[in-house]
Amino acid sequence: MEGNFEEQSKLPELKLDAKQAQGFLSFFKKLPNDPRAVRFFDRRDYYTAHGENATFIAKTYYHTTTALRQLGSGSDSLSSVSVSKNMFETIARDLLLERTDHTLELYEGSGSNWRLVKSGTPGNLGSFEDVLFANNEMQDSPVVVALSPYFRENGCTIGLSYIDLTKRVLGLAEFLDDSHFTNTESTLVALGCKECLLPIESGKSKESRNLHDALTRCGVMLTERKKTEFKTRDLVEDLGRLVKGSKEPVRDLVSAFEFAPGALGALLSYAELLADESNYGNYTICRYNLDSYMRLDSTAMRALNVMESKTDANKNFSLFGLMNRTCTAGMGKRLLHMWLKQPLLDVKEINSRLDLVQAFVEDTALRQDLRQHLKRISDIERLMHNLEKKRVGLQHIVKLYQSSIRLPYIKSALENYDGQFSSLIKDRYLDPLEFWTDDDHLNKFIGLVETSVDLDQLENGEYMISSSYDPALSALKDEQESLERQIHNLHKQTANDLDLPVDKALKLDKGTQFGHVFRITKKEEPKIRKKLTTQFIVLETRKDGVKFTNTKLKKLGDQYQKILEEYKNCQKELVNRVVQTAATFCEVFGSLAGLLSELDVLLSFADLASSCPTPYTRPDITPADEGDIILEGSRHPCVEAQDWVNFIPNDCKLVRGKSWFQIITGPNMGGKSTFIRQVGVNILMAQVGSFVPCDKASISVRDCIFARVGAGDCQLRGVSTFMQEMLETASILKGATDKSLIIIDELGRGTSTYDGFGLAWAICEHLVEVIKAPTLFATHFHELTALARETPNHEPHEKQTVGVANYHVSAHIDSASRKLTMLYKVEPGACDQSFGIHVAEFANFPESVVTLAREKAAELEDFSPTATITNDAQKEVGSKRKRECDQDDMSRGAARAHQFLKEFSDLPLDKMDLKQALQQVNNLKDELQKDAVNCSWLQQFF
Repeated sequence: MEGNFEEQSKLPELKLDAKQAQGFLSFFKKLPNDPRAVRFFDRRDYYTAHGENATFIAKTYYHTTTALRQLGSGSDSLSSVSVSKNMFETIARDLLLERTDHTLELYEGSGSNWRLVKSGTPGNLGSFEDVLFANNEMQDSPVVVALSPYFRENGCTIGLSYIDLTKRVLGLAEFLDDSHFTNTESTLVALGCKECLLPIESGKSKESRNLHDALTRCGVMLTERKKTEFKTRDLVEDLGRLVKGSKEPVRDLVSAFEFAPGALGALLSYAELLADESNYGNYTICRYNLDSYMRLDSTAMRALNVMESKTDANKNFSLFGLMNRTCTAGMGKRLLHMWLKQPLLDVKEINSRLDLVQAFVEDTALRQDLRQHLKRISDIERLMHNLEKKRVGLQHIVKLYQSSIRLPYIKSALENYDGQFSSLIKDRYLDPLEFWTDDDHLNKFIGLVETSVDLDQLENGEYMISSSYDPALSALKDEQESLERQIHNLHKQTANDLDLPVDKALKLDKGTQFGHVFRITKKEEPKIRKKLTTQFIVLETRKDGVKFTNTKLKKLGDQYQKILEEYKNCQKELVNRVVQTAATFCEVFGSLAGLLSELDVLLSFADLASSCPTPYTRPDITPADEGDIILEGSRHPCVEAQDWVNFIPNDCKLVRGKSWFQIITGPNMGGKSTFIRQVGVNILMAQVGSFVPCDKASISVRDCIFARVGAGDCQLRGVSTFMQEMLETASILKGATDKSLIIIDELGRGTSTYDGFGLAWAICEHLVEVIKAPTLFATHFHELTALARETPNHEPHEKQTVGVANYHVSAHIDSASRKLTMLYKVEPGACDQSFGIHVAEFANFPESVVTLAREKAAELEDFSPTATITNDAQKEVGSKRKRECDQDDMSRGAARAHQFLKEFSDLPLDKMDLKQALQQVNNLKDELQKDAVNCSWLQQFF
């Protein structure tokens, strides 16, 4: 947290007397124990937290326990920490927007009498929105999901519902899921879920543990609720109140699901939607279809660096950071967030987005013009949300007005475009803008603001209702001005009586504790002391002068204060009226916000595509069952954006029947991981509707990207690196189809070489023969390259769907210096050697260690069974290098070989001459050869 150290040095002082402290302690002890709740107590000028919360805050945000104070004494004492208002905002933002393991509660009161006034969770920011977004944009709209799982023998049916409280959307979905909950996970990712409600499990079954693991992987807070809350009684009636339009479509939608309505019932009571009347008639309800978008699980999101992470060195480390060039305040960012989690599957819709991006790329003037106007658009969505909640003042209405008057400029910029996509721009933007900005819609709102708000006062930073808007207000204004004139005349007259220059010597102060008063400096006071004491009432004598009044001024001042008070009350009433009228324009602004944020994101894509040193290109998109995936001169967008990188582009040609499954070998640090990830990133960008960093691209739409890249331990859940790798691979084998894209890096390295190789081979065969998805498989098991040479057992026409091809990342070794140079080029063919020891040299290993490593590697290669199989044997077993020997034969032979090596190593060769040594070695060899007659495993060594 920035500024922590300054905060710590000026910790607010905890000021409670003994009685207050005692009262508070008795209240605090009665609070229910909730390990997730962080409770703050509002002490007017500062906040406090106590007990375990205080320790957590001191350690997490102040990074020291010296911030702790003790409240009370002896065994009753309570650890406490005081927090300034700024620090409270920082902590609230971190707890509710960054972490997903705590809820936040705020209490107000004194002594032993405190009450809960605000509570928030990562999914329901509710009452803390004014604190969280007072000075910050809302980057992502949180979503709360409820799941109602129904476990069967062969899987599980999930009833899911969600609420987006910012956009006021309710959704329902129902689907079958496997034991890894792959569908649930990709739905949570696509919705951007922050919190999930589940019915409390009586026993901790394996299935519910797996479901909890899926939530943890997605960084979602789990909130358990009683099973009785997952009910459908009165659900249709409740929804009838919340949802716009008639009840019939709602009833039809709900009755189409078996388990999802129960989950929605739990959500309505948890979010207390019915308790707030401003929600009535403002929600929309929809069916969420899993097959509408590309599915991405949390592993793929991390592997492809889609979203920002706290550990990113700069914004270009993530795809979101790189692509976010949006201008509107917050709206564009949130839509981009959503689009990156929900790439499209519909070729027509993808091409429609690409057409618009192309229009903006080709017309630089249009792009720059639109960006200039969008910069002045406020966060209409947030303003609307607050307007519906009646949490706004006149300044928010003015912000909406200022955004509204930019729309004609945006419209005319779009009208000036006359390129090949002008009819698309007309349908998508100009016609809706024409409709929503006519005299029945937005122009009505603009008229309302122009007649009701005093726009001239905005320059002084004052938001006032124009006095001409209401006759009562106008009369009060006239009266106020008349009194101001009378006071001004009295001021002039008094100056003449006292023979003092107006404003220079005799000043008029208003708004003091005495109301309107005259003031003269102490220097002038002796000149008129006589008149002062006889004709005026002296109120106060201070360094800045003498304040005095008379009955006339006092009377006028009192009248003025009374009128001012009435004027303020009238203003307040009229502001409420204007706000209520403005709230009726929610539908207009909702539609305009959708149009403007979409325009913003597409302009952002165009800006990125044209501003990169090597411009991006438009991909050709084909349906999932047609075409290949061809990326010529492709680059990784995030890697090439780093200052220190000179990126070397590569081609990737995943061609059905030829190279649909690619095995990529080559040295560590050679660029294998970057290459396979960049293919995934390019496909994701294309399906979001963006241009891609390639010279030329043709992409067959993928329904899902599965990525197994780099194992991360999960020791907190008792899962080793290898187990995590196997779990991720299992979800690929269960969830992938021939329309997916699979990216696998270094599979099977976390266990013994033979086990790892066996698993890798079996997985590859399954992917090739059963799943048939385009796959990039980067590995150090060079033996896997034999897959490409295998002859298929099935019919030749089946072979057309999948072809296995070998590729390698190239490296050059100087024959004289043995130095390794990475070339970062992906070329056809397998790599014939490992470069691990060369990479160790790169890392400046001590020379003695490198030399010993070379010797040991050479020894192992000499004795490795695969290296010593004869050509005949190889022909016999095919290129998989299977061994003919049975297990007993091999173990007997290995024991005899071990004995031979021991006898050989025990020979005192340093004390023998050459002839003797050769004789002894020959004797040992002859004995071994005799024993090898009955052991086929040993025979291969002769």
